Amino acid sequence: KERLKVAKLSLAEMQKDIGVLAPLVESDYNKARETVAEASALAQQILDARLALTRIRKTHPHPRLTIALADQKLVDQVEEMQTLNDELESVNAQVQAVKEQVKRGLLDLEELRVERAEVEKAVKMVRVDEDDARLVPLYSWYTASTNLHRSMVDLQTSHAASENEVRYTYGIDPQVEGELPHRVTITLIFAPDTGKLAAVQTEGLEELGVAVGDVIEAHLQIGDAQGVIAAILGRARSRHVL
Repeated sequence: KERLKVAKLSLAEMQKDIGVLAPLVESDYNKARETVAEASALAQQILDARLALTRIRKTHPHPRLTIALADQKLVDQVEEMQTLNDELESVNAQVQAVKEQVKRGLLDLEELRVERAEVEKAVKMVRVDEDDARLVPLYSWYTASTNLHRSMVDLQTSHAASENEVRYTYGIDPQVEGELPHRVTITLIFAPDTGKLAAVQTEGLEELGVAVGDVIEAHLQIGDAQGVIAAILGRARSRHVL
């Protein structure tokens, strides 16, 4: 009996110890399981990183771009962009200069046209005999102005076909040796009521293979008679074919 009593006491103490230690063991087990899970996740991340690095190395083989090479390449690109920008500014300056020259030429043509109209009006108003001394200076001035206009744009003939229609014939120099000079006729038709440019007709451009429909349409929209003549002649003389 004494031995049984001692055994029961030992069993009771053991159960008590188990009751105390069980929560501690469970806590340690949970911590160990979390640690294993973290280690597994880290191992997977390391594997993914290695795979990604392998793919990057295959995509970008040697020699790879270093920081120094990247900086140098950036400097070279900046210098190239600056060079291109300088070239662009130079080209824009040249274009602007050409535009100014064309503008001055058109203004000169416009002044000559206005002066010619004034002279014709003055001649009609004077109505004097051919031997009238007052007409000699006026006629000389008109002839000089007309000759200047002809020499500038190679105008060969011009006449008013009607009250609202003016026809100009220009010479086009040959581009090939042995080729005969060509003539191009440009007819300007104005609206009788407003005097605005209403239509433009051309003759002689077909033989040169030159199309000017777009040029005429653009200038008709703004009513620019001098501009359409200059544009047509420029395209004809450069043989700009569409």
